[in-house]
Amino acid sequence: MTTKTEAKADTAHLPQLTLARNPGLELDMDWVMRAQANTSAIERRAVTLPGRRSVKKAFQAAWLCKAITLIDLTTLAGDDTVGRVRRLCAKARQPVRADLLKALGMAPSSSEAVGHGKVGITTGAVCVYHDMVPTAVEALRGSNIPVAAVSTGFPAGLSPFHLRLAEIEESVKAGAEEIDIVISRRHVLTGNWQALYDEMRAFRAACGPAHVKAILATGELGTLQNVARASLVCMMAGADFIKTSTGKENINATLPVSLVMIRAIRDYFEATGHRVGYKPAGGISKAKDALLYLALLKDELGPRWVQPDLFRFGASSLLGDIERQLEHHLTGAYSASYRHAMG
Repeated sequence: MTTKTEAKADTAHLPQLTLARNPGLELDMDWVMRAQANTSAIERRAVTLPGRRSVKKAFQAAWLCKAITLIDLTTLAGDDTVGRVRRLCAKARQPVRADLLKALGMAPSSSEAVGHGKVGITTGAVCVYHDMVPTAVEALRGSNIPVAAVSTGFPAGLSPFHLRLAEIEESVKAGAEEIDIVISRRHVLTGNWQALYDEMRAFRAACGPAHVKAILATGELGTLQNVARASLVCMMAGADFIKTSTGKENINATLPVSLVMIRAIRDYFEATGHRVGYKPAGGISKAKDALLYLALLKDELGPRWVQPDLFRFGASSLLGDIERQLEHHLTGAYSASYRHAMG
């Protein structure tokens, strides 16, 4: 991973981030069937990453601040309430205590802040169930933080197809700007790539102007080769992001799976010129893990992908640990986790 100064230089040349949608293309079965995954080599690469990519002190703090801007702050619990979602949205608006931001040099200038309620950084989005979309949209009004809704019978994706499409459409009508859909795992496990393509294409159309993230549920796909092929098919069908997991599987985001999906994104970009985003989700709760994922992403895809329009963490507790690490950087002591609650 680069230093703080290098990180700024990496993106200084970039224009205003206005990413074009991925239009997709016709299903190319030859390309899909050529996709392979050398499991032993992939696992070796993942194992060596922590020892080869690390940052310390001010450079680590800078990358952790960047990580906050890439979080889809999430609550997907059966006991979600309006109050909980409002508190989560307040945390998304100001993810780090104002005194810590000031000490880190991340607070806005007084002229910027007056009358606008601005803080130095915000999370990338807030992710909720459909029923909570209107609450989140209202709570985030004026912040430019998008609302993401999980859809299509999340997390299993086994509700009737017409209801899955209707759920997408209702979430978009309610104000969701991003839709996280779940694919039918059976299409991957049986090698029915045409069915997966057609399903994803229909989901993409139902999303209209909303960006669509395709959740592969990689822990249920059996092999890394299946992950590679499912990634390609979803991108061909127009997915704007590919995402590892719902967070409800026994195995969620891992570095080997991430490497496979990131390289599929790279292959797709090199072949088509269309950039597709990546979202690891589930099990990423520590700041040190976030740094590893950022290092892997930057190594494989370059600095353009380390931006909110092309990379997100699906997480809830991750933000609290990052905030604790930032306070430790400033004070030399770890604070109790309750001092960095989500709301």
